[in-house]
Amino acid sequence: MILRKTLSSLVLMLLYGCHLHMAKTVMNGGDLEAALPEPRAYIPDSQNLDFVYHDHEELTRFLRATSARYPNLTALYSIGKSTQGRDLWVMVVSSSPYEHMVGKPDVKYVGNIHGNEPVGREMLLHLIQYFVSSYTTDQYVKWLLDNTRIHILPTMNPDGYAVSKEGTCDGGQGRYNARGFDLNRNFPDYFKQNNKRGQPETDAVKDWISKIQFVLSGSLHGGALVASYPYDNTPNSRLLKGICRSSALCAMFQTYSAAPSLTPDDDVFKHLSLVYARNHAKMSRGVACKSATPAFENGITNGAAWYPLTGGMQDYNYVWYGCMEITLEISCCKYPPAYELKKYWEDNQLSLIKFLAEAHRGVQGFVFDPAGMPIERASLKVKGRDVGFQTTKYGEFWRILLPGYYKVEVFAEGYAPREVEFVIVEQHPTLLNVTLQPSKYFAATVTSKSTSSHTISSTTPRGPRGQVNDNVQFPTN
Repeated sequence: MILRKTLSSLVLMLLYGCHLHMAKTVMNGGDLEAALPEPRAYIPDSQNLDFVYHDHEELTRFLRATSARYPNLTALYSIGKSTQGRDLWVMVVSSSPYEHMVGKPDVKYVGNIHGNEPVGREMLLHLIQYFVSSYTTDQYVKWLLDNTRIHILPTMNPDGYAVSKEGTCDGGQGRYNARGFDLNRNFPDYFKQNNKRGQPETDAVKDWISKIQFVLSGSLHGGALVASYPYDNTPNSRLLKGICRSSALCAMFQTYSAAPSLTPDDDVFKHLSLVYARNHAKMSRGVACKSATPAFENGITNGAAWYPLTGGMQDYNYVWYGCMEITLEISCCKYPPAYELKKYWEDNQLSLIKFLAEAHRGVQGFVFDPAGMPIERASLKVKGRDVGFQTTKYGEFWRILLPGYYKVEVFAEGYAPREVEFVIVEQHPTLLNVTLQPSKYFAATVTSKSTSSHTISSTTPRGPRGQVNDNVQFPTN
């Protein structure tokens, strides 16, 4: 029996060692980005995807056809259904689409959370087509897909889109879901209790991001031209709502209400927003869409400084799961005519790609126990930055940080906490592995059985090359 347990542990350690070797290969892929040529321009194939708006049936057909045509680069799954029963499709684009590879970060884009803002919906369909058609010919795209797992949800609000009208630049028709809820006001909030009833679409997204540890995310909107970053809400929002009852009072408190609400990672969020804005054809100029609307310096803004809101998706991603999400307003007109879509693609192509590459900036690594086994749900916090993050069930962690000296605090139940110093450089991500020692109480009271709770189970579903399956269901056709 002792020999069998010893052999079992050795097999698991060897298996995880293979995963770690491959993870290092993935992480070191960040070194290559600076040496790669810029992504090539996209040459659309109108037979596969034209610059027109696609209804839900057409969108579904395109995603299914692409998944069938590129089975080694794509995987299609639904995270749930809308209020009216439409699938919330997600397309994964990666060289390892069906499984999570240990050490390879997951990133995402979400489009069309407001149904009458569909430019992002179409941009994400073209981004999928661009990736799959460029993988074998474009070095940058190949590097990105080899080292990143990209999840794309083209429409979070298909019901709202179904009742929206092309050519409508303003107004609220189609903005909300079929029950009349604004989905970008429907998430739990950091500053204020959100009593709005949860909707099928937001519940599906919450479940989705609880299963997959996303490192970086962008939410695509319309109606302005700016990259907006957390926080969207402010500690003063409740007070202002009670005070601002008339236009005169609102004007009096306008400056007060529009104060920035900055996260502990404000430097990172500003950087991510600038990456998008500066690679965009127009955004960084900070030009106002209309004379009555604000201009944004360098094309970026803190969300609350623009206007505070409760229940936003980007704050929820960041505070609850440590995912760095920003909101991308990419069209002055919410629902512009279809003939303008090609221009919007040309404006956003480079930004959409370069933004995702930022997942390879900062620190990445693993938390182990003394036997070299991964510790699941270890908590990490960069000193001076109060919003923490956790390891995956394979002990992985990621945090986007700018160059500098940092100290990370690592905690896990049953283990002595530890502080580790590290350095971030510009050229490549820092690989940091942390080993925690059992606490004295833990060592004295917990039997050897507890060690196995931190190992990768030999029954875990596996794919090729050390990949492990997510808890998502892929369609069979």
